[in-house]
Amino acid sequence: MQQIQPVRSKNELVYASLRAAIIHGELEPGERLVIDELAAELGVSQIPVREALRQLEADGFVVSRPHVGATVTDIQASLITEIFGLLEAMEIISGRAACARLHETDWKDLERHLRSMDALLDDPDGWSAANVRFHQAICERAGTPLVQKMMDKALAHWDRLRSYYHLKDVFSQRVAEAHQQHWEMFDAIRRRDPAALEQIVRTHNQAALEAYVDYLEKHLRMEQGETP
Repeated sequence: MQQIQPVRSKNELVYASLRAAIIHGELEPGERLVIDELAAELGVSQIPVREALRQLEADGFVVSRPHVGATVTDIQASLITEIFGLLEAMEIISGRAACARLHETDWKDLERHLRSMDALLDDPDGWSAANVRFHQAICERAGTPLVQKMMDKALAHWDRLRSYYHLKDVFSQRVAEAHQQHWEMFDAIRRRDPAALEQIVRTHNQAALEAYVDYLEKHLRMEQGETP
């Protein structure tokens, strides 16, 4: 981890640094998080580290135990079902609100964003980052800030799971299909058709879940020495 530079508040920057380190596996599941050591590594006092750990615990990335202290939350493949269930529910809520509230300017902005994503189909990491911004934009314009905050957390846990289980190959294979479904979501929002939007979202998330669960089951069987 790099030392913190005072651009935003130290609390925000420490939180962002530790969160990224957990998501990308630099801080591994079960690893102890010693406040003194983290403060020295990041070049800050203990206070922002302590505050960041509290927030990360609230987000589900850190757990505190008596006589042990703070550790990075364990990660399990079964979490993927919960993540995609949450994403499906939140995308339906924000999408339904978008069908009712978005107007011409919003549609044009979302369309421009999707067209920029057209050029990222061979760049899974770039497309993934743009995908997060696409869903954030829908939440912002639909007036669903609570959904947006919860979706950001669910997507962060998904990024962590994807990194830990090396799901990039499966994700890369799904980008083109997922992107087409985003265009279909956009079309349903523009037509103000919440029923169609909900069906697309369910299909979108269930197809993704099935692909990842199939991969994870094979991966775990191989780890246990079973025949794929």
